[in-house]
Amino acid sequence: MSGPTGEVTMKTSIGAVLRRLWVIPAVTAVLAVSACGGGSLGASTGGGGGAASGPVKIGLSVPKSGVYASLGRDMEQGFKLYLNQKDNKLGGKDITLVETDEGSGPQTGVPATEKLITQDQVSAVAGIVNSATAAGLKKTFVESKVPLVVTNAGSDGLTTPPSDYIWRSSFTNADTARAYGKRAKEQLGDGSVYLLAADYAAGKEHLEGFKKEFTAVGGKIAGEEYTPFGTTTDWQPYLNKVRTSGAKAIFVFYAGAEAVNFVKQYKQFLANDGIALYSSGDLTEGSVLDAQGAAADGLETSLHYSDQIDSPRNKEFVQAYKDAYGGASPTSYSVQAYDAAAVLDKALAVADGTSGEAIGKALGQVGDIDSPRGTWKFNANHDPDQTYYLRKVVMKDGKYVNSVTGSVKLS
Repeated sequence: MSGPTGEVTMKTSIGAVLRRLWVIPAVTAVLAVSACGGGSLGASTGGGGGAASGPVKIGLSVPKSGVYASLGRDMEQGFKLYLNQKDNKLGGKDITLVETDEGSGPQTGVPATEKLITQDQVSAVAGIVNSATAAGLKKTFVESKVPLVVTNAGSDGLTTPPSDYIWRSSFTNADTARAYGKRAKEQLGDGSVYLLAADYAAGKEHLEGFKKEFTAVGGKIAGEEYTPFGTTTDWQPYLNKVRTSGAKAIFVFYAGAEAVNFVKQYKQFLANDGIALYSSGDLTEGSVLDAQGAAADGLETSLHYSDQIDSPRNKEFVQAYKDAYGGASPTSYSVQAYDAAAVLDKALAVADGTSGEAIGKALGQVGDIDSPRGTWKFNANHDPDQTYYLRKVVMKDGKYVNSVTGSVKLS
């Protein structure tokens, strides 16, 4: 998101200032933890702080402050909901949850998360919104033999080559955008698409993913341009280029505040010209959709989750989430963290011990995950092999939602 991840984590996270505050009821007591062992990476024997008896310490590193706080809150709530439903047990073992604030980037996220290993001696960690943070931590987790289940950071290269200690319950940037390629060609026929995104790694990976799938089925690209990331407020010059290019649609990657501003300006300057707007789902995910309002009506996106998925499993999850968090609806970020807890639950149930090394090996044995997004499993690179949903913004019960119009299974 895709994240807002240093790249994709910008996905809807800047929208933290837009998100209404929710009352978060207490769930799952978090036990106090004291450091055991030394403060160096080599202090932990066998990888992580697992013991033959007693609670298993699991770390949770998500933003609790800064521009990504709302996204981090969704993840925290999703992870804790799963723990609460399992009576604070994973794999039948009592859990001590050790939390830290990832903050806005690697300058805060790397040292805060490393502390979970070097001082708190956790057996595994879930979280990480920012792809630059995840990249900065990869060597630490691998060398310490403590597994990290990434709950957002979508950088395409994060899980290549695969390691027993790096897994991902979210997405890759390219796949999220690839999922709309064939649909765009079907809708446009011989019409071309103009590509537009923020100028950073996530924007480039999303556009490359869409372009790969769209051109593979005969689609034509009318132009491609990148806008200064985080500083662009006026998209009219870029929208004028789209108009004069002859394109019949735009495919974009924007998130957070940029997504809100871009959609409103598209609606004002280009929508009446009959030029369609397509995007990865970050464009209309979570709080940004509330801020976009009627300007987002009818927009089509692709993402691995929507709270509108019509399945018993998702309906049960949505209701449980609303009951736990004051009526708030879950987002893709909530589900990614909820599923990280489910993955650790299955791994701990079959692991030969509770050390990081044992859990890392067991993560390769978890098989299918029964998720609100639909059943998925890890692929060879330890990324989710999952269904992507085609979504359209519609009004439902007085609120704009991302309705599901179809699904895509990438090969």
